[in-house]
Amino acid sequence: MNVIFMGTPDYAKVILEELINRDGINVVAVYTQPDKPVGRKKVMTPPEVKVLASKHSIDVYQPNRLRDEDVVSELLKIECDYIVVAAYGQILPKKILDHAPCINLHASILPEYRGASPIQQTLLNGDKKTGVTAMFMEEGLDTGDIIKISTIDVNDDEMVESLFERLTTLASKLSIEVLENFDTFEPKAQDDLASTHCKKIRKEDGEVEFKDARELYNKYRAFTPWPGIFLASKLKLKKILLEDDTKEYKEGQILSIDNDSVVVGCKKGSIRIFRVQPASKKEMDVISYINGKRLSLEDTLS
Repeated sequence: MNVIFMGTPDYAKVILEELINRDGINVVAVYTQPDKPVGRKKVMTPPEVKVLASKHSIDVYQPNRLRDEDVVSELLKIECDYIVVAAYGQILPKKILDHAPCINLHASILPEYRGASPIQQTLLNGDKKTGVTAMFMEEGLDTGDIIKISTIDVNDDEMVESLFERLTTLASKLSIEVLENFDTFEPKAQDDLASTHCKKIRKEDGEVEFKDARELYNKYRAFTPWPGIFLASKLKLKKILLEDDTKEYKEGQILSIDNDSVVVGCKKGSIRIFRVQPASKKEMDVISYINGKRLSLEDTLS
C-alpha cells in the first residue's frame, strides 16, 4: 500500500520509522513543518521527520500553509491508499481529506483532550490511564470517528518524557495495526458532549504556588523539562517529590531540613525539594540555596 505521511516532532518520527520499516507499506511522500531557527545562533534546523525521510530518499514537502491551492493541487497528484497524520501541526482541507482515508494518531483517549497538549494534560489531571486514538480526520479539530484506541496505565510519579516515549511506541504499533487491518474496523462517532480540550503550553503556565501539593507536583511532572515550574520570584524548582497531599500547612513554610532536601508546606499537603535554580543563576542543591539566603525552619521559601 502507498502512504502519505504527515508529522513533525519526535512522536511523528518514530511512527514514520515504523511505517518505513514495515514490509508492504510504501511511504510515497512526507509532509512536515518548515525548518525553524534553533538556539541562540538561530541555526535553521529541519524537523526530525524530514531528516528521517531524506535518509530514505522519500520526497519531503514543507508548505507554510497546507490550504494553499498550489499545495493542495501538488498533493492530489500523489497517488496513495492512505494518509497518516501524527502531530503535523496543520488542519487538512477538505480536498485532501477526500483524496484518501486520512488517519490521525492522537495521544489521548478521545474525546478527552482534543487539542495541542494531551500528554501534559493527562499528567496535570493526575489520570491513571491514557492512550492513543486512531481516528478519521475531518475538518474539525480531533473530532473524527474513532477507529481504535490503545491504552496504557500511568504511574503516579511518571514524568512527561517517559509518558511521551511510551505513547509514541504505542502509536507506532497502532498505526501498523490499523493500516494492515483497515477493513475489519467499525469506526465509532465521538461523543461531543463528553469532549474536553487542551491548549498549547505557554512558558507562563509553569508558575506555581504553595497551595495544593498534588497539583504542584503534577505540574512538575507535566512541565519538566519545558517550561519547567517556578515561583513568582522566578526561583525554578528543578527536582521535587510529593511528600504529603492531605495535611494543612502555612504556604511556603520550611517544615524540615535534611542532608540533601527540604520539605516545604502547602495550604494542602507538602513537597520535598532537592534542587533549585535562582533567576539568572546556575542550578544548585536546595541546601546551598537556603544557606545562601540564611533560611531556616519555619521561614518561607521564595
